[in-house]
Amino acid sequence: VASFQGVAVRSLSTSSPHDHPEHGRLVYKGNLAKTVLGVKFFSYSTSIFNLFMMPYIMLKSGIGVESLLVQAAFYGLIGVFTFVTPVTLHILTKGYVIRLYYKDEVDTYTAITYNAILAEKVTVFHQKDVKIPDITKMFTTFYAKTKSMLVNPTLFPNPQDYNHLMGYDKSSFFKFEELE
Repeated sequence: VASFQGVAVRSLSTSSPHDHPEHGRLVYKGNLAKTVLGVKFFSYSTSIFNLFMMPYIMLKSGIGVESLLVQAAFYGLIGVFTFVTPVTLHILTKGYVIRLYYKDEVDTYTAITYNAILAEKVTVFHQKDVKIPDITKMFTTFYAKTKSMLVNPTLFPNPQDYNHLMGYDKSSFFKFEELE
């Protein structure tokens, strides 16, 4: 009951959300931002650890005297965990929107995501630049220009903000004037 009351109070509140002087009004905040940052940081740190430990492992294991096939298998396995995992994680999470701001005056959105070096990246786009994929994709809710973005529609405090972002408020399936 307490959580229901908290949600009801939050959604019925008339106070404005957090404003950012440059980006506008905060309309969305992703709940997995710290998780994405932590997983990427852990992956990068283990890759760096592998790179520093690789000479020591090769020296102590005597892999240099084994056959070429064993060396290729060993280096391939280490290479997969060292390079492929962080790259794959970055590709999968690069479109995850941490925060989304909306500027009413110019009808523009500012999406904050993480780039490859774990810094926040700013993408500014207009609502008309939003394209919804024809086929639902696993890590894409919409495209802003050509960049794929991932948001969770249930995390928008105001559902009208999500509807405006996706363009659902501009199109209607039934026009009552045509029905009359």
